[in-house]
Amino acid sequence: MNNNTLFEALSEPHRRTILDCLRTSERTVGELVAISSLSQPGVSKHLKILREAGLVSVRRDAQRHVYSLSAQPLKELDHWLEPYRLFWSDKLDALEKALDEDESL
Repeated sequence: MNNNTLFEALSEPHRRTILDCLRTSERTVGELVAISSLSQPGVSKHLKILREAGLVSVRRDAQRHVYSLSAQPLKELDHWLEPYRLFWSDKLDALEKALDEDESL
């Protein structure tokens, strides 16, 4: 997975909202339209981008398309972020220590 494609897909707030909805259960396009403030074409556009980024999968159920979250790209992103998380963790620990020392004065 290309991280740029993933970041671009995740950068849009409506797409993050759609992913949040799919985190709890799979949903049809109609259900996502009802949950969001978007039109059906708008939701479909965002789902296409999420599908191309590998973040959602789709299956047909009769006449409906049912979407579900595909977590693998998020796991890859989490793995990529790990060294940066360690960097910030060390910085936050140092800040906490400095603040504790400042309070004790």
